[in-house]
Amino acid sequence: MKRLLLLIFLLPLTCFAQITITGKLTNATDKSPVADASVFLSNATVGNKSAADGTFILRHVKPGQYELVVTVLGFETYRQMVMAAGENLVLPDIKLTPKTNQLKEVVIKPDPDWAWKYDVFKREFLGSSELAKECKILNPEMVDLEYDKATRTLTGSSYDFLEVENKALGYKVKYLLSKFIKNNKSGLLYFEGSTLFEEMKGTPKQHRRWLKNRLIAYEGSSMHFLRAVVGDNVEGNGFKVLRLIRKPNPGYNGFNDKYFQTLVNVPLKTTEYTSITDVKGMFALKFTDCLYLMYTKKRDNSPDNKVIQLTMPNYLTTILSFEEPYTLFDSNGVIQNPASINFEGNWGKNRVAEMLPVDYSPEEK
Repeated sequence: MKRLLLLIFLLPLTCFAQITITGKLTNATDKSPVADASVFLSNATVGNKSAADGTFILRHVKPGQYELVVTVLGFETYRQMVMAAGENLVLPDIKLTPKTNQLKEVVIKPDPDWAWKYDVFKREFLGSSELAKECKILNPEMVDLEYDKATRTLTGSSYDFLEVENKALGYKVKYLLSKFIKNNKSGLLYFEGSTLFEEMKGTPKQHRRWLKNRLIAYEGSSMHFLRAVVGDNVEGNGFKVLRLIRKPNPGYNGFNDKYFQTLVNVPLKTTEYTSITDVKGMFALKFTDCLYLMYTKKRDNSPDNKVIQLTMPNYLTTILSFEEPYTLFDSNGVIQNPASINFEGNWGKNRVAEMLPVDYSPEEK
């Protein structure tokens, strides 16, 4: 079984040819072409506009599975999964649905709470790391935020793409935020959306710094780990995965330990928490207990380290707990159903400031 997994896992990574994706956009109502639409692969650096006849072309696509996203004024946002293999991909015509919502007169009133709501959103969205200090949202007016005092929950989305300038990693990021939730009572933080990365222009010195920072962000990340799983080389990449057994503490009062925890100090095999699926290029994480994941090439000495170190020394540690039977991920190391899993510790602190495009490679020059 291990050899079978290895052969299947390595297949998407052994093809280095870059692929072209082409297609055409039409109005689902009258079949007319849709021009000037944004067509891009979410979480990647590949995007373009549709021509006057509705056609589009995406070049330099690395092999892997992607979410193709189409956005244009007056139409519903379109999404579909595409698999880029060894050959150029020609998609069937994409039919876009016109928006039917009638515009209503809106009375805009100043929001006296906007400043603090936006400060909370910005801190949670960008993060508070050293990389986040060099990130800036260029159009904050695109964020729509609401706060429910009864549940102490801040929710939001964006009217259009949020434009983020990440001077630490050298990317301009366009983020179409579909959902943002911050529950101050439970501590829950969740946000999702579609993202397009664009390389920033800079001096050779700046490029060297960006490559260095990208590698720092990549090493020990969820993308790094999941790619190591796909390549069946978890320990070789510096990761160690253990079983963490948790039982709720019935006497928890907000100050003492929330769980009774037992760490089984025997490294798990990849096949014990990973399986293939019936979809090419898609894999699944599944485990009955929590996964206690350490990256042994880095230490965590930060004062905000909230994960209880159950081992020594204090390696970068993440606890993975599952909300659904399976967490799906693709060969690029991207989780497809992020609401299915919770991160505590290292990965739980990462935000947009640490995000890398799925076509990033640590060997890029």
